[in-house]
Amino acid sequence: QVQLVESGGGLVQAGDSLRLSCAASGRTISTLAMGWFRQAPGKEREFVARITRGGLNTDYSESVKGRFGISRDNAKNTVWLQMNSLKTEDTAVYYCAAVAGDNWYRLRFTADVWGQGTQVTVSS
Repeated sequence: QVQLVESGGGLVQAGDSLRLSCAASGRTISTLAMGWFRQAPGKEREFVARITRGGLNTDYSESVKGRFGISRDNAKNTVWLQMNSLKTEDTAVYYCAAVAGDNWYRLRFTADVWGQGTQVTVSS
């Protein structure tokens, strides 16, 4: 079973950038589709971005499209989420997630494996 550990969260101002990392251990992520979700206080967890196991295809929620970028390096067993032009509404706990590669369509709604989350707070 793969374990996922997020890092890179913090407190930033609106308009700033942050890069989140998701380091995987226990097995290679090369056969897994990977993604990011977030959960703001009082709200349900929501999809942010996903990437296919080979990295050729990506998908984003409408709220982050054009501002966020997901990428991966299977050799480093790591996935990143580059977040630019941050807004106060991006404040949330961000979770790294994984599903078996053939099920990447599921990653828009749920995941098989979750990280523990990293807090991102954007102040105005």
